[in-house]
Amino acid sequence: MAEEKKDVAIATENAVPAVTLENFDWDAYENAEIYSAEERSNLAKVYDATLKEIEEKEVINGTVIEITEREVVVNIGYKSEGVVSKNEFRYNDELAVGDTVEVYIETMEDKTGQLVISHKIARIQSAWTKVNEVLETGEIITGFVKCRTKGGLIADVFGIEAFLPGSQIDVKPIRDYDQYVGKNMEFKVVKINNEFKNVVVSHKALIEAELEEQKKLIMKGLEQGQVIEGTVKNITSYGVFVDLGGVDGLVHITDLSWGRVNHPEEIVELDQKIQVVILDFDDNKKRIALGLKQLTSHPWDALSEDIKVGDTIDGKVVVLTDYGAFVEIAPGVEGLVHVSEMSWSQHLRTANDFLKVGDIVKTQVLTLDREDRKMSLGMKQLMPDPWTGIQDKYPVSSQHKAVVKNFTNFGVFVELEEGIDGLIHISDLSWEKKIKHPSDFCTVGQEMDVIVLELDLDNRRLSLGHKQLQENPWDTYETIFTMDSVHEGTVIKLKDKAGIISLPYGIEGFCPVKHMKKEDGSSLGMDEKSNFKVIEFNKENKKILVSHALMWGEVADTRKRTDRKALSSNNAAAEKSTLGDLDALAALKAKMDK
Repeated sequence: MAEEKKDVAIATENAVPAVTLENFDWDAYENAEIYSAEERSNLAKVYDATLKEIEEKEVINGTVIEITEREVVVNIGYKSEGVVSKNEFRYNDELAVGDTVEVYIETMEDKTGQLVISHKIARIQSAWTKVNEVLETGEIITGFVKCRTKGGLIADVFGIEAFLPGSQIDVKPIRDYDQYVGKNMEFKVVKINNEFKNVVVSHKALIEAELEEQKKLIMKGLEQGQVIEGTVKNITSYGVFVDLGGVDGLVHITDLSWGRVNHPEEIVELDQKIQVVILDFDDNKKRIALGLKQLTSHPWDALSEDIKVGDTIDGKVVVLTDYGAFVEIAPGVEGLVHVSEMSWSQHLRTANDFLKVGDIVKTQVLTLDREDRKMSLGMKQLMPDPWTGIQDKYPVSSQHKAVVKNFTNFGVFVELEEGIDGLIHISDLSWEKKIKHPSDFCTVGQEMDVIVLELDLDNRRLSLGHKQLQENPWDTYETIFTMDSVHEGTVIKLKDKAGIISLPYGIEGFCPVKHMKKEDGSSLGMDEKSNFKVIEFNKENKKILVSHALMWGEVADTRKRTDRKALSSNNAAAEKSTLGDLDALAALKAKMDK
């Protein structure tokens, strides 16, 4: 049995392996009668030598061998050709069979054994290498403007998108960006952000160097007073920039016209060719000041000699200020109407209260200085003077109604009519009230009854009164609050040295602190009623002094002592005067005896 097993094992070991589809030698079968094994090995080496050694993620050159409607077949010298979508060559309308193109090896073999390549990725990688190189070298490159974007243009440079700012398109402002779309332009790379893959290019930088040389030549030929032609390049609120053929000059708004100019667009328009005169220039800073109005004579020189002071002329309001209005009586010739010459009224106002820009007004020439080119005009002079015959209309002691216009610390200014103002002094407002400020008594715009106290024709002043329209109540109070008269009063306010007492008829009295004592030694308190004796009445100062202590005699002795002391002083003075007279008479008698 053991021997049988041994024979089976030997037979199995020496048996020929079974042939299957997987292990069948097709090369040996196909070339069995043509090439030997050694020849086949040599041929394989020769074939491999014809192929390029390539690696994935590498950029290499290939040759276009076929172009279809959708694809471009590229031979890169490998076992199989690569296929690239035709969309990746949209930038190149002239692509043809036989052209050499760059491709990027994405995968040597995909699932189907196909070589996968990309021309777009190859261009991008190659482009970033190139743009970094030209940024260092400053080389001029050509790109294709694809479209317009906010603030500028998008250009295709080496296959990547670069931003061309509007300010870098040309040295002059560009108003129509669309004119550059779809065209090739030359650029210089000015900035690269590798982190965000941003590239900024400039076309302006290419022409600035050329313009700089032109500027030097132009600046050398400039002279003050020279008249030169230029083109309006830009218009701003403060002036006009004019292209003089490579260098810009500024015509300030004040040098555009002899007349008033609200905005330069009223005088010139973009791209207009104009003649200008060179006023000044700075060779170092390349600044040129130009003038346009200087090419014409000054309007004041053409002003009619017939115009003189006192003449009435029409004009147009061109400028308004707080202090007056500028009126143009001829192109470039203006006169000032001060606000004080617009109305006979003395109230403070602004020119806006009377006029507005564009109004046609009739004025009178007040002053005229042709040498200094100044003129002052007036409007009120053409109106009737309200002060004419005022002594008949507003005589002293006449009563009128007036409107409060404004206040001062010393009184109230009121208007009787347009141009006729008067002052009510603070002391003439009320007989009874002590007024600290006129605004405590009346308000602006309020109508008041007034009486004319004084009329000053030379200075055009009216002194008015309000309290004089009523009788002075203090004349009556003087008969009521006589010395030593007694009245009932109430303490309404307490101060350090006195009390304020409310007396009959709404009058307030002043009671010194020592006169506030009651008979029991205490003092009168707040809101306490009691009798008071008048010890002083001052009609001029509207003041009444009262005493409660005198009601029971506390300070009576003090008053008597004061009276006796005053009497002694008077007697001593009289005695001294009498003795002096006797001495004088004795001296006179002795002189006569001699």
